Amino acid sequence: MPYVDHARNELRFKIVYYGPGLGGKTTNLEYIHAHTRPDLRGKLVALNDASERTLFFDLLPVELGTYRDYSIRVHLCTVPGQIAQNRVRQLVLRHVDGIVMVVDSQHGRLSENYESIRNLETNLRMQGDDPAKMPMVVQYNKRDLPTAAGVATLQQELGVPEDVLQVQAVATEGKGVFDTFKGIVRAALSLVDDPHTAPAGRSPSIIPGRHASMFPDATPEAARDSSYPAKPSS
Repeated sequence: MPYVDHARNELRFKIVYYGPGLGGKTTNLEYIHAHTRPDLRGKLVALNDASERTLFFDLLPVELGTYRDYSIRVHLCTVPGQIAQNRVRQLVLRHVDGIVMVVDSQHGRLSENYESIRNLETNLRMQGDDPAKMPMVVQYNKRDLPTAAGVATLQQELGVPEDVLQVQAVATEGKGVFDTFKGIVRAALSLVDDPHTAPAGRSPSIIPGRHASMFPDATPEAARDSSYPAKPSS
């Protein structure tokens, strides 16, 4: 649920870009930051490790306007793609309002995409969030590569339902980047009730609505049963 700031008439959303290492999460954020007005964006901050950067910055997306006279502020973050950095992933996911799952479209990375999806589900449940109610957009990145699998193949192998918003992208060229961003902000915004009646902070007046989901809407045990797609082979 977003943070409601009545003093500034702001709704603050935290959007996290998730996915396997070197799949395009960082490229998405760098492109958004580079192609938005300097007066409406915060500083792009990078936390570097030996394998990958974790990025974050704030943005006031002017093209999305306001919601019931409250301006929208979005805090964009990436997580490190390496499984060894799972503790950092868990920290970044705290108070998340929406997820962009960045899928590396290459055939050879199907297994890593799958592992990242399952890792996201586990980490959301561990912090008390229901993955089935989390606003999400799936971005199929690297569509320009000759090794890219077909979208229908990716959708089937990764278990993405038809009614989850899916965007094809070439993040290095900016294709699909803003479509993905606008889609996840609108999905997160659709859960907001009336901010005027909400107490400041993370408010229980935010509607616990339902979204199309790629996760079982059940207990953690059910997430491991046969209803979930089998792990794809590389």
